[in-house]
Amino acid sequence: MEKLVIASADSHAGMSPELWAEYLEPKYHKYLARLREEHHLFRGTMQMLSDLRTPAAARPVFDKDGRFERGHLGLWDLGVRLAEMDREGIAAELVFPGDFRSFDLFWNTVNGTYSIPAVDAGARGYNRWCADAFGSARDRLLLIGAPLSGLDRQAVLDEADYMADSGFTGVFTPGYCALPTQIPVFEAEWDPVFAAYAERNLTLITHAGYGIPQGFMLSEVEAAAAEVKAENGGPQDLIHKLISTVYNDSGVFGDLRSRQGVWQFMLGGVFDRHPTLKMMVTEIRADWIPATLKLLDQVWERHRDTLPAKRPPSEYWGTNCIAGLSFMNKAELAMRHEIGVDTMAFGRDYPHGEGTWPNTIDYFADIFQGVPENEVRAILGGNMIRFLGLDGAHLAGIAEQIGAPTFRQIADAGALTPELAAHLGLRCGYAKPSEGDRRVAEMAPMLERDIPRLVAAGSAYQ
Repeated sequence: MEKLVIASADSHAGMSPELWAEYLEPKYHKYLARLREEHHLFRGTMQMLSDLRTPAAARPVFDKDGRFERGHLGLWDLGVRLAEMDREGIAAELVFPGDFRSFDLFWNTVNGTYSIPAVDAGARGYNRWCADAFGSARDRLLLIGAPLSGLDRQAVLDEADYMADSGFTGVFTPGYCALPTQIPVFEAEWDPVFAAYAERNLTLITHAGYGIPQGFMLSEVEAAAAEVKAENGGPQDLIHKLISTVYNDSGVFGDLRSRQGVWQFMLGGVFDRHPTLKMMVTEIRADWIPATLKLLDQVWERHRDTLPAKRPPSEYWGTNCIAGLSFMNKAELAMRHEIGVDTMAFGRDYPHGEGTWPNTIDYFADIFQGVPENEVRAILGGNMIRFLGLDGAHLAGIAEQIGAPTFRQIADAGALTPELAAHLGLRCGYAKPSEGDRRVAEMAPMLERDIPRLVAAGSAYQ
């Protein structure tokens, strides 16, 4: 039986803090002591949040093979990562920066506020470490670069050349970490960068957290910790405060700025000027996409004579975009024909606690019950292979070599045990209902405020 060729649209890597000084330019080492203090606070807090999703008491349910404790070392250990890919039948996997256990060098929203040159140096440092750590397996590890600030346009172009020459697949979309003096992505000044990305086949990744200001996530944790301390509270009080604010359903994974970035590219005419430029939206779900595209099409129709976009946004979704569905839930799969089966790509979010690892095969057997084989193959790998231009035949050979499951093996495996189903519901929102059009009323005013800016920017091309 032919093996499933599985290409995961989401995993994460991070440099071990012991290597920060090695990959960071020496003149920025003065910031490392402060960064280590931030890391200590943020890591401890995020570990408590992670433990809520993957408590020790649940290990017999989700970690029968004892992989979970050591498996996270694949953040920076190539051997561990490949072993965990092989075990779950993953032929290839996108590798994004970002994990609380490794932290980031100044460029992420979870850091404090640092100078722009330090932000750019930190992103360069990560990219060079990533190439060194994982570049030898670039046929399976599809590397995504950390973004520079964009204030020095030539530096961004130089980094695009470095990433392309080093075999990277893509880069985080400019504006991921919002800085006060950044030029919006729909302005003409960005065109040389997007032209370079399109020419060098670097896909834009609009990941959860996009558009959040520099220092915001860390400041939320610091403020919550200070409040809890003043109230003589303990760790559980801190966690309760965070999950009721920044980590609630409308927090980082539901922040509408991630969606705003997508419509700015569409309505701002970026995909018209660069028709081969590609964007993947990742870890921000997909159950909002049909209602959002309907809204965007309506707005485009009203302003089509003045907006730079030449086509309805829903058409760009089909030609330039794809959804990386990290820990895809049942509601999203049920909506696959509304979203577009050929614009959906499964992601296991290794090694984050909210992902499907180490239960990916069991998860497949449950979620794909009753789904036709051609659609399963498309969502698990075919769409990624087509969208990114990967070597499908080579990945099929890897799938055979590592013993990936066949379609029949997952189709006939049966449902999850009630215990594992309940655990995945807690861990990754497996049974969460669809958002549908529930947040359209929130998006509409954001969109209307953008229209004059998009129109004004488009005048540069008339």
